[in-house]
Amino acid sequence: MPHLHILGICGTFMGGLALLARALGYSVSGSDASTYPPMSTQLAAAGIELLSGYQPEHLQPAPDLVIIGNALSRGNPAVEYTLRTGLRYTSGPQWLAEQYLQDTWVLAVAGTHGKTSCSSMLAWILTQAGLEPGFLIGGVPKNFGVSARPGAGHLFVVEADEYDTAFFDKRSKFVHYRPRTLVLNNLEFDHADIFPDLAAIQRQCHHLVRTVPDNGLIITPAADANIAGVLAQGCWSPQQSFAETASADWQVQDASPDGQSFTVCYQRNPVGQVTWPWAGQHNIRNALAALAAAQHAGVDPVQGIAALNDFAHVQRRMELRGTVRGVRVFDDFAHHPTAIRLTLQGLRAQVGDQRIIAVLDPGSNSMRRGAHVAQLAQALSAADQVYLFAPTDLAWSPVQVLAELGPALQVYADTAAIVQQITASAQPGDSVLVMSNRDFAQIHTRLLQALSG
Repeated sequence: MPHLHILGICGTFMGGLALLARALGYSVSGSDASTYPPMSTQLAAAGIELLSGYQPEHLQPAPDLVIIGNALSRGNPAVEYTLRTGLRYTSGPQWLAEQYLQDTWVLAVAGTHGKTSCSSMLAWILTQAGLEPGFLIGGVPKNFGVSARPGAGHLFVVEADEYDTAFFDKRSKFVHYRPRTLVLNNLEFDHADIFPDLAAIQRQCHHLVRTVPDNGLIITPAADANIAGVLAQGCWSPQQSFAETASADWQVQDASPDGQSFTVCYQRNPVGQVTWPWAGQHNIRNALAALAAAQHAGVDPVQGIAALNDFAHVQRRMELRGTVRGVRVFDDFAHHPTAIRLTLQGLRAQVGDQRIIAVLDPGSNSMRRGAHVAQLAQALSAADQVYLFAPTDLAWSPVQVLAELGPALQVYADTAAIVQQITASAQPGDSVLVMSNRDFAQIHTRLLQALSG
C-alpha cells in the first residue's frame, strides 16, 4: 500500500486530500504545526496519523510521496529534508487533479467570499438528486459531516481557492482543476501577502476562465465590475448570471427582510420557494449560484430548491455554539470586511433591536498587514459592541482605524480579558458573534464556560 505524507495536513484543503487518499487505499500520515477540530477530529476518525511539528524524522522511513501544503516555504525543516534527500513531492492541487479530476465533470466554486457555503449547497443539491458527487470543500458541511469524499458518480465539486499552490508553484490552486461548470461568486482584493493588487488576482482568475470548455458554463453575479473585468479579457464559454433583484438569469422575489424565505426565479419564471434558517443576502446569492450550477449538471431547479430547504450549512459559518443565560454565542469564519459586514447585517435582520456583541480576530495575513483597514469600521457598524483582539504582529492601530466606533470599541491583547469583559456585561437576549479564520484560542468554548460559571 503506497504511503503518502502530507505536510500541513490540518488545513481544510490538505485534510480533505488526506481523506480522499485514504478512500483510494493509500496509507496516509501527516504533519502540522498545530492540530485542532474540526479537521483533527475528521482525520483521527479516518485512522490517519497526525504528527505535531515539521521534524525530518516524520519522513523516516521515506514515504512514497510527500504532498506539500502552500503554508510551507523554504527553510521549513521538513521541506529542506524533502529536497535534500530527493524525496518525491508534489502539491495538493496537482495531486487532486491527477488522482480525482481526470475524466470527471468538475464543478468549481471560486470567488473571494462564499466559496465554502456555495460549494456545500451545490454538493448537497447533487447528492439529494441521487448523483452521488465527490467533493472537496474548505469546511465541514453539516449535511455530510466531512469536508471531502470520493463520490460514486462522475461529478466532483471543488472549492476553488485563489491562493497560491505551493512554494514551487505560484499559480493559484484553481488553475489545476479545469472545471466544466464554474461559479465566480464575487471578486475583491485579498491575500495581500501574495497578491500585490486586484489586477494580479484578476489575472489568475482569467487563467481559470481559459480552462472552461465551450460546452461548459460560467456563472457570475449580474453586477460585479471586477469579474466583468476578468471576462473582458476573453471568454469562450456560455454564461449565466444571478442577482437578488437586478436583471439576471437567476433572481429572487418576495424575499423576507432576513433572507430566510424567498422565491427563486429562472429567466423571470418562479420555480419554487426556499425557506431555511440562514439569514443574509450573501446566503441568497450562494443559493442562486448553486442552483444554476446544479441545473447545468442536470438537476431540475425544483429538486434543487427542495434540497436547499434541508440544507444544514457549514461548521463555523454562523454556527450557534451554545446558549447560556439567554446569551447566544456564534462562531463565524468572516475575516474580510465584506464578509464581516454581510454576516452582521444578516444577524441584525434576525435579532432586530437586541444587542449584538462582535468579537473580531484580525487573523488573516491581509488583515494583519492592514490591507482592509479603510472598510473595517463601516463593516463593524451594525454591532452594538465590538471587541477587537490585537495580536502583537498587527501593523495598524485599532484605536485609530476604528475611532468612529467610539465607546462601542474595546481593544484587548489577550483573549482572557475579552472573555472576562463579555461575561461581566452580557445580558439575556444578547448575541455574541465571534469572527475569526483561526482557532482563536477556543474562545467560543471558554465564553460558554464562563457564562455558565
